[in-house]
Amino acid sequence: MLVFGAWEIAGRIPISLAFPTFGETVAALLALIADGSLIKAYASTLQPLLIGIAVSAVVGVAAGVGMGLSRSLEWLALPIFIILQAAPLAAIIPLITYIYGIGLTAKSLAVILLATPVVVMNAYKGIRNTDPSLIAMGRSFLGTRTQQILKIMIPHARGLIFAGLRLGLAMGFVGVVVAELLITPTGIGDLITYHGSVANYAEMYASIVSIVALAAVTIGALERVERRLFRATGAAA
Repeated sequence: MLVFGAWEIAGRIPISLAFPTFGETVAALLALIADGSLIKAYASTLQPLLIGIAVSAVVGVAAGVGMGLSRSLEWLALPIFIILQAAPLAAIIPLITYIYGIGLTAKSLAVILLATPVVVMNAYKGIRNTDPSLIAMGRSFLGTRTQQILKIMIPHARGLIFAGLRLGLAMGFVGVVVAELLITPTGIGDLITYHGSVANYAEMYASIVSIVALAAVTIGALERVERRLFRATGAAA
């Protein structure tokens, strides 16, 4: 409430002609929902986001676990994901657009390139940092390699794996908005661009607030799922 109050005061001063009050932003958000433009925008935005996040989660966890288990795969793949994690997305998007055009594939790939390295690195570190004494204990009980992976390494790494999924989801939201701003003005990126260009600043801020709120709610939901799974696993143990 303190933040919203400060926002309202800043808008009334005003600190900038392009900075609406909190009340104006909320009214604009409700208007965008009422006329269907916000729902239509998200119907376009969520498609590449869901595809990109699903691919990033599956490929990222599999690649990270594989790198943590295999020195050869680590040697081959780790530099690639380090470079991808450090590379600025704005510099890569023109190349994506040149190869794949401006459609769904390009936007999904932008999400994948931004989200996957975070998921991979967290899964890799979780497996690699497994307590050696636990692995030694598994060997002493004649556990097979598969049993060591499934019953010791992955459970030990699950905290970092879930942290990577949450970070990957956050980066996916960034990726899809950047893609819609730089590749082609569609979805929520189109709303932000259009309303900013015609000086409808309340609508522009409402569009930005909506994607930030959706990202926060989604990441919070994933965190609650993680806590429930961990409690269920702990109770079963």
